[in-house]
Amino acid sequence: MHNCGGTDQEISGIISAILIGIIIGVLGRLVVPGRQRIGILWTIAVGIVAAFIGAAVAAAFGVANTKGVDWIEWLIQIGLAALGVAALDRAKARR
Repeated sequence: MHNCGGTDQEISGIISAILIGIIIGVLGRLVVPGRQRIGILWTIAVGIVAAFIGAAVAAAFGVANTKGVDWIEWLIQIGLAALGVAALDRAKARR
């Protein structure tokens, strides 16, 4: 009996989300000036959340699937990650 990709697709989707989260989080962190007081795990978490929200925003505006690289979607995701990193950094600074 052949598995039609259920678990394999879920695992590959999770790995893809983590890798994209790392990239988006790091790029978002680079956009924020100065030194941030959050760790790499928070950066990845912010990146994953920003990637999902950014994809939804891009889809809502009809710019999620364009020919070639989806630059507008990437910019939305990176912008959201930068906002998330800055907000989390500010929250940590208050403690």
